[in-house]
Parts: sequence; structure tokens; C-alpha cells
Amino acid sequence: MSTRTAGKSRSEARARLLDTATRIFYAEGIHSVGVDRIIAEAQVTRATLYRHFKGKDELILAYLQQADRGIRGQVAAIRAQGLPAAETVRAVGRSIADGIESPGFRGCAFLNAVAEYPDPAHPVHQAVLDHRQWFLETVTQLMEDAARTPADVTGRHFVMLRDGAMAAGCLFDPTLIRATFLEGVEGILRAGAAPAPGPDSAAPLSA
Repeated sequence: MSTRTAGKSRSEARARLLDTATRIFYAEGIHSVGVDRIIAEAQVTRATLYRHFKGKDELILAYLQQADRGIRGQVAAIRAQGLPAAETVRAVGRSIADGIESPGFRGCAFLNAVAEYPDPAHPVHQAVLDHRQWFLETVTQLMEDAARTPADVTGRHFVMLRDGAMAAGCLFDPTLIRATFLEGVEGILRAGAAPAPGPDSAAPLSA
């Protein structure tokens, strides 16, 4: 076997392991799935697993890193379209809504993972926080571009709305959740564009 063929074989085995782990972790949870099942369904040996990943925790991190790259890629592709700022926010919202309506939707992979790893010092917990910080900063910048004003509050509002939609989307009618979420995005955009009340706008005191 040539070096190139051997490298391709190792790459395919790693991809098969990661794809298998991703499918099962997302559908069934992380703690409930053992490495023996992943090995069996990926059709590799135990030695192959440990050749690519030091253990289950490293495989979990690879699963989350892959999910992170996918979401970053979606947002980057939307931003690359050069849409007006508010339309960019709407497009990001639609991409989230499309995910909620997709077959096999089981909520947010990151929220699901952090629920199983509550220790803030654990690498899995840290990976979730890193992803969420990036998402919050990205959405806040998009909202600021749309409103031309500081958007710390509206950015947090968007993330909280998204979190609620992701949780509700696997419990209730996803079509209804999609519509409610997108309506909420419109509300956030309107709130961000509204001028802040000035010092003279307070309601008069009653006699």
C-alpha cells in the first residue's frame, strides 16, 4: 500500500468515526453512547479509533468543532452575499428556522452538550462557551450594522430568541415555531431601529 493510499484510508476512517459519532451524539445524547457502539457502527477497530482520537472526550470535541465550523460557514456564506444589513440578519434567522424544520431536528447541539457537561472547567463546556461567544459577537455586530447603533441588548435578545426556538422546535410544531421565531426576529430589528427615548420623552406626571 502506498503512503498516499494509506493516508486516504486513515482519513476515510476518521471521517467515518466522526460522522457516526455526530449522528448518534446528536440523536441520542453523549453520555448514553459508548465508544464500542461508535466503533461497531463506523465499522472500524478499537485501535483505529484511538489512532485518531485519544478517547471519547476528544471525539466529542471533534463533533462540536465540526458543528461550529458548519454554523460559521453558513453565516460566512450569508455575509458574502453582500445583502443590506437588515436582510443579512433576516437571512441568518431563516437559516436557523430552516434547521428547526429539517428532518431529525433535535435542538441545539451545543445546548444539548452543555446540559450533559455542566462543569465550567470541562473542555466540552468550554467548547460550547467559545462557540456561543462567537455567535453572540457575530449577531451583535450584524444587529449593529442594521441599526447603526450599539446593539448589545438586541444581540443578546436575538440569541435568547434563537435558544428558545431551538428548544421548542423539537417539542412542538416546527412550522409554528419557525413562524414565531421569524416574527420575533422582525420585532428585534424594529426595536433596534427605533430611536432611544430622549430625556424629554417621559410621560408627564399626573395632576
